[in-house]
Amino acid sequence: MKKILSIVLATLCLSFIACANEQIISFEQLPQTAQELIKTHFPQEQVSYVMQERDGLSLEYEVRFASGQKVEFDKVGSLIKADCGTQAVPEALIPEAVRAYVAAKFPNAIITEWSKDDRRWKAELNNGLELEFNSKYEFVRIDD
Repeated sequence: MKKILSIVLATLCLSFIACANEQIISFEQLPQTAQELIKTHFPQEQVSYVMQERDGLSLEYEVRFASGQKVEFDKVGSLIKADCGTQAVPEALIPEAVRAYVAAKFPNAIITEWSKDDRRWKAELNNGLELEFNSKYEFVRIDD
């Protein structure tokens, strides 16, 4: 019985700790690299909030704009996701090889989301297709 009670208490404590790992922070608390990226590539956007998320040793930041667009960064401020809704992700955020591939294969499409997932990059197009690229930005496959 004591063992069960201990497990339940430990689970509750971990649940409370996990919930406390997300907090709203100020824009100025973002890594400098992330601040510069936002100022350079999203100058017209108004920041709605900045969320800092801790998960074990991992630390990430999410910046949500008033327009609904959002960008996510790792602990040093490197971009891991840009979700621009129905708008195009700023071209400068997408490697030339990926832009060239999309322009050649899908000339009427725009990239609305650019994200890193493990070792692969994903480009979501406004036509609903999701393209996967390896770490060298070489096309891997289509995930529709």
